[in-house]
Amino acid sequence: MAKQQGSIKERERVFTHYPKHYKVIFHNDDFTTMEFVVKVLIEVFFKSQSEANAIMLGVHEQGKMVVGIYSYDMAVSMTNKATAMAREAGFPLRITYEPE
Repeated sequence: MAKQQGSIKERERVFTHYPKHYKVIFHNDDFTTMEFVVKVLIEVFFKSQSEANAIMLGVHEQGKMVVGIYSYDMAVSMTNKATAMAREAGFPLRITYEPE
């Protein structure tokens, strides 16, 4: 007697979830120059000149502003790079990140 193979299909449930995103926030201070903030936004956060100017003015007027929303690794590395750049230039620029 020949064995028959059944046509049973197994369903595999795959639950995917997207990683959390983090907001990178620039805080206003009285010592960091506006030109330096624009420079950081262009070099570290890859903003255009017009975007960087708009963000810089928003930070200046509102006290703080979200610069962008990134994955955790990108938010941490960009924050660390920008903070190191500010400290090297002698500015107390405060940049934080928090979950979206």
